[in-house]
Amino acid sequence: MHDLAINLLALLFAAAFIAGFVDSIAGGGGLITIPVMLLAGIPPLEAIATNKLQGQFGVASATIAYARRGHVDLKKQMPMALMATLGGVLGAFLASIVAADTLAAAIPFLLIGIALFFALKPNLSDLDSHQRVTSFVFGLTAVPLIGLYDGVFGPGAGSFYMLAFVLLAGFGMLKATAHTKLLNLGSNFGSFLVFALTGSILWKVGLIMGAGQVLGAQVGSRMAMRGGAKIIKPLLVISCLALALKLISDPTHPLRLWLGL
Repeated sequence: MHDLAINLLALLFAAAFIAGFVDSIAGGGGLITIPVMLLAGIPPLEAIATNKLQGQFGVASATIAYARRGHVDLKKQMPMALMATLGGVLGAFLASIVAADTLAAAIPFLLIGIALFFALKPNLSDLDSHQRVTSFVFGLTAVPLIGLYDGVFGPGAGSFYMLAFVLLAGFGMLKATAHTKLLNLGSNFGSFLVFALTGSILWKVGLIMGAGQVLGAQVGSRMAMRGGAKIIKPLLVISCLALALKLISDPTHPLRLWLGL
């Protein structure tokens, strides 16, 4: 299992590049990488754990790209990133003791709701709007809660960060995307630490995919900075709907089991 064939490693690298590109703009990179890892024969637990390793490279790459262009102040936002990290650590610990069936059943509907919000809400642009909560309150509530979700379950965390930044912090689309990457990095790193302690990560696979993530994230973040909301908004809507469809179509999804489908 640890010694995958060269052609499978090349496939995983290509999948990571595409995931890094998509994730740097709209999130949802795990929608691409986890299924490909499963197709390559990697067991589910190792796939999820390895995804946390390789995904960090893409998110970090995108974060640095946005920071270099002044879209996010890393020093100023570090306390918020630490709260996301704490949430990710707690979530990863909870994942082993909490039944996630109800959460898994609700997520597709939440993602569809987010997609509809961004698709139908008028005047969404790169300009900041009304701030509904202070940065301090935002950092103590929304950030660790979404980080917790990222550690427990994961899919769609970037979309939830985006929604929180736009609705609560009043950020424009590009600014929200840049800040989402930083917080995603925090919560990913937190849950990654827990998985690393359990020995579930395939390091060779994760590092090869990480290289693909870095390249894809650089291309995607530069495109997002050039196009702004015109590119971010439709990709975010598509990403949310695709992830919701993927979750519901899974034969093991709790909703399908409850309905007898």
